[in-house]
Amino acid sequence: MSDLQDPRVLFAAERTLLAWNRTSLALIAFGFLVERAGLLLNAVAPEQAGAYNFMLTLWLGLGFIMLGVFAAVYSSRQFLIVLESLNPAEYPANYSAKWSMVVNIVVALLGTSLMFVLFATRT
Repeated sequence: MSDLQDPRVLFAAERTLLAWNRTSLALIAFGFLVERAGLLLNAVAPEQAGAYNFMLTLWLGLGFIMLGVFAAVYSSRQFLIVLESLNPAEYPANYSAKWSMVVNIVVALLGTSLMFVLFATRT
């Protein structure tokens, strides 16, 4: 339980959540790039890019996407714990602090659906 009675505590927690949101977006984008790099290598030099490398880039890319999804979900959970520890005085009037968490969960859902689409198109 926070005793600071200062809304800057809420804003600091929200900035931290949004930083994790950017991190999860970057991990998802990097995973997509790695997965698509396997397709590019297969198109440019199919004789050198064997099936092993082709599947390796798929699983490595999906791993980065899963890491991004995990970062989005876990940071939302942590933010919810912080919100529950704040006093009502630390919330500005008419301010909804949960919208940033909703955005983070939507990023996680979209990352999960991207993962399934990439897996379905490559296998």
